[in-house]
Amino acid sequence: MSTPASHTATASLPQPVPLSKATVRRIVFSSSVGNALEWFDFLVYGYFATVIAKQFFPTHDEWLSTLLAIGTFGISFLMRPLGAVVLGTYGDRKGRKAALTLAIALMMVGTLAMAVMPPYSAIGIAAPLLILVARLVQGFAVGGEFGSATAFMVEHSSTRRGYYASWQFASQGLAAITAAAFGSLLTAWLPSDQLNAWGWRIPFVFGLLVGPVGYYIRSHLDETPEFVAAQRARAAESAAPARDQDASFGNQWVNLLLAIGIVAQSTVGVYVLQLYMPLYAVKQLHMAAAASFGVVVLNGGLQFVLSPVMGALSDRIGRIRIMLTTSVLMGVLIYPMFALLQAHPTIGWLLVLQAMAGIFKAAYSGPMPALMSEIFPVRVRSTGLSIGYSIGVTIFGGFAPTIVETFIHLTGDKLAPSYYVLLAAALSGISLVIVAIRMRRVRRRV
Repeated sequence: MSTPASHTATASLPQPVPLSKATVRRIVFSSSVGNALEWFDFLVYGYFATVIAKQFFPTHDEWLSTLLAIGTFGISFLMRPLGAVVLGTYGDRKGRKAALTLAIALMMVGTLAMAVMPPYSAIGIAAPLLILVARLVQGFAVGGEFGSATAFMVEHSSTRRGYYASWQFASQGLAAITAAAFGSLLTAWLPSDQLNAWGWRIPFVFGLLVGPVGYYIRSHLDETPEFVAAQRARAAESAAPARDQDASFGNQWVNLLLAIGIVAQSTVGVYVLQLYMPLYAVKQLHMAAAASFGVVVLNGGLQFVLSPVMGALSDRIGRIRIMLTTSVLMGVLIYPMFALLQAHPTIGWLLVLQAMAGIFKAAYSGPMPALMSEIFPVRVRSTGLSIGYSIGVTIFGGFAPTIVETFIHLTGDKLAPSYYVLLAAALSGISLVIVAIRMRRVRRRV
């Protein structure tokens, strides 16, 4: 049975040389841009779900139409595990650079489809079917994005992994700010007929402008030092029987399950407390759409600013210590916060909830990619990260808005989001405790 221990996984590898500030910026931007584009696209889709529902999934029942739209959003997550296996394995064999370049190229397919696809009124049933296909392709691409990008970041430094990898989620915060800003401005400035006709496409056109820049930069990257060293070691050992049990992904199932559990709180924090909240605020709390979008900017802003801070702090005091504290606080506070919001459905209380969610999201997710990378050895790191993250996001995130919205519709209980977040926090907390115990045992053996 394999145990998580980064120092044992990389002990035989040469330590990367110190990087210049320009190189660090290039590494961070190239690795983060795909993640930012992914989350921007998904958040915009979620924010404009009611408009997209009318354009591509028209029915006589408004609730059913919206459910079909967000259901299509969720179905794309079913392709993530497949993409994780294919692109993760590709990244472990051909290199992080190759996987990153392919992932962002495929990702742009979904963004392009949303920007130019004719509505149901123009091409009939072909419209929702083509949207579904495009989102499946994008889901496949995104499946391998996290693992390859995180591996690329952490394999450039043995001492600042937390800081480098934290930009994965800082970029999500920036994507949330941009997406919410588009949602707020467009709903406030455009008449509803123009917003429904063409205004909602503007953010997707913006995403198309970002994608090619990321593709160009990624195609001109150098491979990571750790991956190059591991490839040389693999070539030297190819004539001899394999002795390292961690070299095979078949020995990583326990680590994979732990990684999935760790992802739960982070992904629910995005899909329930960030993506779903504007829809929740409008439909369940009857707030103005523009104001509800604007509040999400606070959540994304805190995540953008604090994720690198928490990642850097985790390099000094430990990742599990920060993340486990956050899980406990989230489990204790989330229900009272939603109860207060339901009792006082005002922008002020929504602002407080989003501020809390943004701080907890940054504190938990900032150190998370580095911790996950330390669970898996270099030779299977991209595959392990990709599969663990993709399955976790698929199970706990992809259908989260659908599950919560359906539960509220059937029971009338507007506190449903808090139950889902509480469940995720408990699962992640348990996973972190197990990882801590396993790492402590490994350190005692070394």
